[in-house]
Amino acid sequence: MCVSKQDLRTRWTTLDSLLCGAFAGAVAKTVIAPLDRTKIIFQVSSNRFSAKEAFRLIYCTYMKDGLLSLWRGNSATMVRVMPYAAIQFCSHDQYKKLLGSYYGYQGKALPPFPRFLAGSLAGTTAAMLTYPLDMVRARMAVTAKEMYSNIMHVFVRISQEEGVRTLYRGFTPTILGVIPYAGITFFTYETLKKLHTERTKRAQPYPYERLAFGACAGLIGQSASYPLDVVRRRMQTAGVTGSSYGTILGTMREIITREGVICGLYKGLSMNWVKGPIAVGVSFTTFDITHNLLLKWHQMGYFTH
Repeated sequence: MCVSKQDLRTRWTTLDSLLCGAFAGAVAKTVIAPLDRTKIIFQVSSNRFSAKEAFRLIYCTYMKDGLLSLWRGNSATMVRVMPYAAIQFCSHDQYKKLLGSYYGYQGKALPPFPRFLAGSLAGTTAAMLTYPLDMVRARMAVTAKEMYSNIMHVFVRISQEEGVRTLYRGFTPTILGVIPYAGITFFTYETLKKLHTERTKRAQPYPYERLAFGACAGLIGQSASYPLDVVRRRMQTAGVTGSSYGTILGTMREIITREGVICGLYKGLSMNWVKGPIAVGVSFTTFDITHNLLLKWHQMGYFTH
C-alpha cells in the first residue's frame, strides 16, 4: 500500500511532537524534583508548611542522605511523565476533533464548554492509564531508600504486603482533581492562544508568550484542584505513614480538624506557585530546542521515509 508524502509528513510531525514533549516534560520534572519531593513530604505530614521549613527540609535531607536523595522517586516520575504527557496531548487532539465534529466546529476553535471538556477527558484518560506509577512515585518520595530500592521493589512489596488494590488507593480523588485541573489548564491555555490570535493576527505565539500562557494556565488549574491533590497524597502514603485514611470525605474531614482548611488542604500550594512557572519555562525551552534540532535533521536528510 502506497503512503503519500503528506501522510508521512504528518506522521513524522506527530512523532516529533511526542518525542519532544516527552523529553521536555522529563527535563522539567527533573529540574523541579527536589521541590516536588519536598511538597509531597509536607502534604502527607501534619507539620506546618512555610518556605523556611521547606528549604530547611531540603538542606537536612542533603546533609543526611546526600545530593541524589533530593531526586528520590524521580525515576518513577520519569516512567510516568513520558507516557502521561504522550497520552494526554494525543488524546486531547482526538477529543477536540470528536467534539468539534459533534458540535459543528470541525477545524475551528471550540466554544468554552467543549474546550473545557476536551481537556478534562484528556487528563482523565492519561491519569487512568498511568495511576499506579503515580502511586509508586509518592511512596518513594516519602520513604527512606532502605525501604524501597527501586520501582519494581515498590510494586512487589505493595502487592505482597498491602494487596494489588493498594496501587489504586487515592484513585478517586485523583480523577476528581484531574477533571478540573486538566479542564481548566487546557481551557485557559487554548483561550489565551485564541485571544492572542484575534488581537495580534498572528497564527502562532512566540515562545515567551507560550511560556506566559502555560504558566498562567498551570497556576489557575493547580489552585482550583489542589485540595484533592493533598487528599490523594495522604491516601497514597497511608500505608507507610501509619495513618488510616480510607475515604475522600473522611480524609478531608481529618485534615481540616487537625490542621485547618488553609494550613491543611492548601499546604504546599505556595511551593507549587514557585515550581510551576519554573517547570513550564524549562519545558517550553527544552521543547523548542529539541524540536528545532529535529527539524534541522529532517532538512539535512538524516531521516529517510
